[in-house]
Amino acid sequence: MLEMFIIEPALCCGRKMIWLKVFRVTGEIRKPNLKTPFSKELVALKAEHAVERVYAELGSKHRVKRHHIKIVNVEEISPENIENPLLKKLVAGEEQVGE
Repeated sequence: MLEMFIIEPALCCGRKMIWLKVFRVTGEIRKPNLKTPFSKELVALKAEHAVERVYAELGSKHRVKRHHIKIVNVEEISPENIENPLLKKLVAGEEQVGE
């Protein structure tokens, strides 16, 4: 079973506890003269939210339209398999994430 982690109630909306999961979204950007593979690790409630965030981030940072982005795989990953060091610290609950 994959683990979930909780965002502290003081940091989220009201008194609800929010259970978040870590997803790895892989795919490729298909432009007319270029195909670029990508892999992003994100924290989200559901896989659909992770995919939407990938579309938003790639569109914003790389000026890529949604029809040029092909999502190949969306998988929930365990905390041991996280490659992003900042995300790993966040999930581990370390106090100083930015350092």
